[in-house]
Amino acid sequence: MQRHGRKGYAFYHIVAADSRAPRDGKFIERLGSYNPNTNPATIDLNFDRALYWLETGAQPTDTVRNILSREGVLLKKHLNGGVKKGAFSAEVAEQKFEAWKKEKQAALSAKISSLSQAEKALFKQRLEEEKEVYKAKADALAKKKADLLQAQVDAAAAEAAEAAETEAKAAEEAAEAKVAKVETDTTEAKAELVEAKATEAKAEVAEAEAKATEEKAEAVEEPAQAASGSEEAQQTADEKPANE
Repeated sequence: MQRHGRKGYAFYHIVAADSRAPRDGKFIERLGSYNPNTNPATIDLNFDRALYWLETGAQPTDTVRNILSREGVLLKKHLNGGVKKGAFSAEVAEQKFEAWKKEKQAALSAKISSLSQAEKALFKQRLEEEKEVYKAKADALAKKKADLLQAQVDAAAAEAAEAAETEAKAAEEAAEAKVAKVETDTTEAKAELVEAKATEAKAEVAEAEAKATEEKAEAVEEPAQAASGSEEAQQTADEKPANE
């Protein structure tokens, strides 16, 4: 068998070659190919030429012997040997070979069918597994989105609460400022009222003092006038006798 293909995907040519030639060297005749990469393995064999080389005396390798046995070449050689020895006729040999071939084909078909069903079951299982994986990923993605949305809602709620607290604090400060202003205005009004009353009291005191001063002046002026009138009367009295 000569190796062909690439690493990890090798297939082989079945050839008749001199036993002294290297494995992949010069060969006499190519008899077929063997591809172990398929399930079951693919064999393409020239049956008659393979049988010829066996009857000629060619010695197959272990792998090639298994391939020839699977394809019925060894059985055909054995039956031909029985015909040559006179154990049975060529027709009987051909019937035996055809019966074996049908049985082999039925077994191969059953194996292929079983493998096909197994492949279908495996494909279905893989599909179900992929669906489960996809569902798990979808659930994880949905949960992630829900968590992100919830985080955004919580952040918005916290921001709104903070804004409301700030607004309430500002309103409270404004109310306190308003109360302080009212108190200040009240204090100022009281101070102005006290000051006005004080001014009014001062004015009343000044007015009373002025009135008292005026009354005192009037009181002083009246005796002076009385004294002056008395002097004038005395003088008039003194002047009257003289004239008489």
